[in-house]
Amino acid sequence: MLMKKLLIAFVLATAVLTARGATENILTLVGTIDLPDISGDVDHLAIDTAGQRLFLAAEDNGTLRVLDLKTRKLERTIRGFHTPHSILYLPEAQELYVTDGSNAVHVLDSNTFEFKRAIRTLPGADSIAFDPQNQLLYAVTGGKDVAMNHSAISVIDTKDGKLISEIPIDAVHVEAMALQESGPLLFVNVTDKNYLLVIDRRANRIIAQWHINEARQNAPLAFDEAHQRLFVVCRAPGKLVILDSTSGRTIASLPTGARADGAIFDEVHHRIFVPAGEGKLYSYMQADADYYTALHPVTSAPGAKTALLSPDARRLYVAVSPGEGKTGSKVLIYAVK
Repeated sequence: MLMKKLLIAFVLATAVLTARGATENILTLVGTIDLPDISGDVDHLAIDTAGQRLFLAAEDNGTLRVLDLKTRKLERTIRGFHTPHSILYLPEAQELYVTDGSNAVHVLDSNTFEFKRAIRTLPGADSIAFDPQNQLLYAVTGGKDVAMNHSAISVIDTKDGKLISEIPIDAVHVEAMALQESGPLLFVNVTDKNYLLVIDRRANRIIAQWHINEARQNAPLAFDEAHQRLFVVCRAPGKLVILDSTSGRTIASLPTGARADGAIFDEVHHRIFVPAGEGKLYSYMQADADYYTALHPVTSAPGAKTALLSPDARRLYVAVSPGEGKTGSKVLIYAVK
């Protein structure tokens, strides 16, 4: 036990030195993809690793953008959406599932980008989680954005392309989810009521509500399943709260940036990334399951609030929303080491 404490102390001391000025060695900006014809907000990303493509939901623009990662240019614009939010890419089926903020999840051919079908749900389809073992897509629906007094998790079977159930939630603002792959749990951030919801996916039943005491407006969420840790990002004030995923007990909390709309756990390098719309990218080092250190934030861009880590953890893609201006959007590409 003493040796473990000494090792942790050494790691944390090293991290403090890193936080004072060497975070740029962890995240290095290596490229930018400009999207000059987008105004308003953009939302989430998905990646086709084999095809070297990045998919971006241009929420306020009503389009899906396809970016070529080899040339770092816009490859294609797909129109016909209402307010696209989240994207699931299924390489074997060669399909894209796009939550559209309307009353449907749209399925596209990922090669031709033709619309194949619309899967009807409650209005307001937004955040997603995916169960690869059972090929089930979970989508947040309902809520205040579509003038509903409740929300739901719509469950879609991607093998058949059909809605199979809806789990009601007594709240009007539900944000990100995290899915347990080794078990049946689904964790859901219920933002307006300030708790984390735990759902048993086998029974489609709520089994726990864990109140977040350290801050309000819990929205982004990431999960370290190996260490049973949930990373909850709150917006009022900006705070990263780490919870035990077996009990809801708070392990630690650290300050983070304003207007974040993403949280990423990098299991290769044992770090957490939080892109904040204020224009900074926040990083945290995990010494072990119970010890975390905030590193020095990296300047990104105003509106850079969603992000995606490549599967090999070598690139971090950060989407920049231009807000109400006419400056255009972009994707910042960081090398991770």
